[in-house]
Amino acid sequence: MVPRMRFGAFTPQGWRHDLVGVPVEEQWPTMLGVAKHIETLGYESVWVYDHFHPVPRPTQEPVYEAWTVMAALAAATDTVRLGQMCTCNSYRPPSYLAKVAASIDAISAGRLEMGIGAGWYEHEYDGYGYEFPTASVRIGMLREGVEIMRRMWTEDEVDYEGEHYTLRGARCQPKPVQDPMIPMWIAGGGEKLTLNVAARYADYTNFGYTLEEFTKKSEILAGHCKDVGRDFDEITRTTNFNVVVGETEAEVAERVGWYKEHFTPVVGVDKVDKMFDGNYVSGGGMAGTPEQIVERLKAWEAAGMTYAIVYFQDAAYDRSGLELFAEKVMPELR
Repeated sequence: MVPRMRFGAFTPQGWRHDLVGVPVEEQWPTMLGVAKHIETLGYESVWVYDHFHPVPRPTQEPVYEAWTVMAALAAATDTVRLGQMCTCNSYRPPSYLAKVAASIDAISAGRLEMGIGAGWYEHEYDGYGYEFPTASVRIGMLREGVEIMRRMWTEDEVDYEGEHYTLRGARCQPKPVQDPMIPMWIAGGGEKLTLNVAARYADYTNFGYTLEEFTKKSEILAGHCKDVGRDFDEITRTTNFNVVVGETEAEVAERVGWYKEHFTPVVGVDKVDKMFDGNYVSGGGMAGTPEQIVERLKAWEAAGMTYAIVYFQDAAYDRSGLELFAEKVMPELR
């Protein structure tokens, strides 16, 4: 029997220019307010991005650091689970990240999800002085990073000798509250390397811009699972969706128009058109009425996607989309 769908939602954080126009002194209260609303509405989890420079182009708009936000949300929420989509492995030593994650899991009473990926945003690497090696090297670092985190969460003292990382007597106390460890989300769809790492270590995967891409990469993941002796069904496959929802198609069009008008002065017409037409209309975009979105998500469900992480560009300004999705979409898929 295919499990029904679970839902998480992003809180605004700045990476996608979703705090534009909000005064800095009101930004954290806004982020927290949306996160608490996500919790109240019955979403299972609240998410942030791990990035330093905004997209679709780097501007001077603020972007809040993911793990700082994780710690703050751990103390300020009660039941909702907390995730990052996804932590860039090479931005922090994995031993340090294991320690941070374990501490936040304890603070949150066991509500942390560990999202991790190899990293891709070269502008951030350059800006922050990080080396930007080839994809194969970054994925090799990811594999070692995941191994280190898993060991530090379950062993009292860790020695590790890898190609990229070396540890001598690393200790991580407190241990995570969750038993046996914090759930590991390995994000990315690299077919030869990333999905192989996921087959070995992931509790959750996150990939697939389109349904066709999701189906293809699911088949490849299943092949890797067979190769490494892992039960494919142990891994929950997830996808992110950009959502614009309205009671009618006219309301949807009105919302999209507001988005474009609001963000054009910040990122330019060409970027706005590409951002909204590509992210919300084509590919895996979810612009539509509740009934239309339910039908699209049912096709994803049939392909094995059972956990949807949804993003609302306007959540800092208008929570009605979050509310309508929770009221009329989620019950139809649960």
